[in-house]
Amino acid sequence: MQSLRQLLTALPLLDWAALALYFLTWTGYAQFSKRHAEERGSLLAITNRVRRQWMLQLTYREMRVLDGAVSQALLSSPSFFASTTILIIGGLLAALGASEQTSAMVLELPFTVKTSTLVFDLKLALLTGIFVYAFFRFTWSMRQYTFGALLVASAPEAGQFEVQGQQAREEFADRAGAVVGMAAEAFNDGLRGYYLAFPVVGWFFSPWALMLAAAGVVYVLYQREFRSEVLEKLRA
Repeated sequence: MQSLRQLLTALPLLDWAALALYFLTWTGYAQFSKRHAEERGSLLAITNRVRRQWMLQLTYREMRVLDGAVSQALLSSPSFFASTTILIIGGLLAALGASEQTSAMVLELPFTVKTSTLVFDLKLALLTGIFVYAFFRFTWSMRQYTFGALLVASAPEAGQFEVQGQQAREEFADRAGAVVGMAAEAFNDGLRGYYLAFPVVGWFFSPWALMLAAAGVVYVLYQREFRSEVLEKLRA
């Protein structure tokens, strides 16, 4: 309780405002991207349609070695980021354990704002929390890709789909495509956490750097998800 009071008094009002704006920017953009994904067609929404089409085409193939290889390739990305995130979290926890030495080293950098060790610990804790969130999203993405691979492996033969009819194909494509799409969404959330960790690094220099960097990162995310060249190609 005493540490909380010290933190409330040690952190200037501008820093609290910058922190509130940072979280508002993150959550606001997350809600905006979900709401406008289907209306305007984001990268995730367009690729989800491709995933659904992939699962539909799978029902026509007798040999599904290619589908298994693609499933394995999709699983490798969240696996790589999850293992990398563990290393980052370990480094941040080590920095928290030696916060006085780390704070003194960071303060030697040009343009950094001089703060107390308590405030410095708060910034490191925020970074750690972001990467913990990213780790959970990456590992959940891995599990969902595994579920999608199970659906691919358990899919009936093409001849059985011929007997069951087109409706059975469509139902399988909807179910399997949705599972793989949810895995992609979890991976996208983890990547977004990586992007939005950079503004917190700017907070070590200034609360203004936190606010400007947050706005800049969200602008970059918007351009890539809604206005990128690859999106236009996928739409075509």
